[in-house]
Amino acid sequence: MGIIALEGLEFFAYHGFHPEERIIGNRYGVDISVKTDFRKAAEEDKIKYTVNYGTLYEIVKEEMSISVLLLEHLAQKIVQRVIIQFPQVEEVEITIRKFNPPIGGVCKSSKVTLSQSRHSSQ
Repeated sequence: MGIIALEGLEFFAYHGFHPEERIIGNRYGVDISVKTDFRKAAEEDKIKYTVNYGTLYEIVKEEMSISVLLLEHLAQKIVQRVIIQFPQVEEVEITIRKFNPPIGGVCKSSKVTLSQSRHSSQ
């Protein structure tokens, strides 16, 4: 089993429980990793035997562009899409950070992390 990851992705998006968050928008950071067996890709040097991280990025980008109330819901949507898109993926872990969340005090970021295996998603 191997791990393929994208770290430090950044987006400007319109997520949040408070209506003004969905109007003003905010910066978000995303880290995503997938566990998969990519031995055949390593041996044969063919992308069809691995997880294309360009496609992985596009999934995250598309879901980040759809406004939601909760980061937990957003994380779940992304994880489900990855599991559906890549049948060879055994597990997905995603962390989504909201920079400078509106909590009434100084806070660099809030974050949620979701780990889900293919077998626990069914």
